[in-house]
Amino acid sequence: AARAGVTDVHHLTGGTVTITNVGVFGVDGGIPLLNPGEAVILCLGTVSERPWVIERKIEARSVATLTLTFDHRILDGEQAAMVHAGFG
Repeated sequence: AARAGVTDVHHLTGGTVTITNVGVFGVDGGIPLLNPGEAVILCLGTVSERPWVIERKIEARSVATLTLTFDHRILDGEQAAMVHAGFG
């Protein structure tokens, strides 16, 4: 239904987590805004080859920018940062 553009509004509301992908449009990243009622929205940017330091050497790596917006009334900043960094 989403691909055909005929999704009903009630299927697009009431969620707590949303993932948005601006990378498909060639955008490196963005700051997503929470929809009313959501706890978290994760924005995925373009995957591109960039210089990256690996064991003190610069190597090409596929890298993407991830941006996490969250409701501070639900999730503490330290907790969200740890989850976003892969430590939670």
